Amino acid sequence: MSAHIRPAVTTLPAYIPGARPARADVAKLSSNEMPYPVQDSVLEAATTAARSAHRYPEMTGDALRAALAARHGLSAEAIAVGNGSTALIQHLLDTVCDDGDDVVMPWRSFEAYPICVAVAGARAVTVPLTAGARQDVDALVGALTPRTRLLMVCTPNNPTSTALSAAELGDLLERVSQDVVVMVDEAYLDFVTDPAVGDATALLAAHPNLVVSRTFSKAHALAGMRVGYLMGDSRLMGAVRSVATPFGVSLPAQAAALAALKPQALAETARRAGLVAAERDRVVAALRGSGWDLPDVQGSFYWLAVGRDTTALARHCAEAGILVRPFAGEGVRVSVGTPEENDRVLGALASWRSRA
Repeated sequence: MSAHIRPAVTTLPAYIPGARPARADVAKLSSNEMPYPVQDSVLEAATTAARSAHRYPEMTGDALRAALAARHGLSAEAIAVGNGSTALIQHLLDTVCDDGDDVVMPWRSFEAYPICVAVAGARAVTVPLTAGARQDVDALVGALTPRTRLLMVCTPNNPTSTALSAAELGDLLERVSQDVVVMVDEAYLDFVTDPAVGDATALLAAHPNLVVSRTFSKAHALAGMRVGYLMGDSRLMGAVRSVATPFGVSLPAQAAALAALKPQALAETARRAGLVAAERDRVVAALRGSGWDLPDVQGSFYWLAVGRDTTALARHCAEAGILVRPFAGEGVRVSVGTPEENDRVLGALASWRSRA
């Protein structure tokens, strides 16, 4: 074929999704999914909406944006919704970056970030995490140059599960020029239990260059529906909406997200997130008690920094009927599952240590 393909596309790193089980008895802890199914009221709303699938949904999700605005105390113009938060991050980069611009990010972090940056024609400037697998605010600010258009952070960070404190978020924003967009990805904020951890929405009013990313995929248990949203300056969000794919959130997905924002559904989401956090803390305490060295954990997953043993550990877990997410040469991310699944992980990791 003679069609031209952009070099930036042909050289993209591969996005590796979490492995999928081939048998029903395999625990899938490789994709940061909720161990609980969609709530009945949310499923009913999506099913009802699907009966009108011959009609287009609202193009920019006006009803959903209004509901999100009411929840967060913003105007609907300050919100953009899209086909998952990853798609919206891509739209944001496409909005603010020209060819050759720089985007500063911590690394390791969410593996889609450098892919999205390359697709936008920009250059990813990666800043190493600290020895404690945390994002280094001083180093991130120090990496900014006149070429920087956007700085992104993920808190809690995927895959290490460490989170920035409110003080760190405030310090970061105070030190970044207003002409640099700061994108804070809070996909896992619902699982945070440390009161010192920051909520970036509290800083939106004081920092017009701040954009906060959220998703319905995690705590709301709607990963398969693909709904996310950005919050930020109305002018910037309007530009993002103009770049986004028209009708990018399907009719059932918009209905499901609206139902998930009802008070009773939100209360159940908070209850379930609390159960996941409690299981996470139980597992992490057991692992630390048996000699594993884990960083602070605030997401719905935990990080085992096993370096060159990563592939072998992932294989060992797979042989025990547990799928985890390996990052070759760095470590293994394990999502929190049901108590039974988590006990299986503890057994597999105990046998790994005894064998090692």
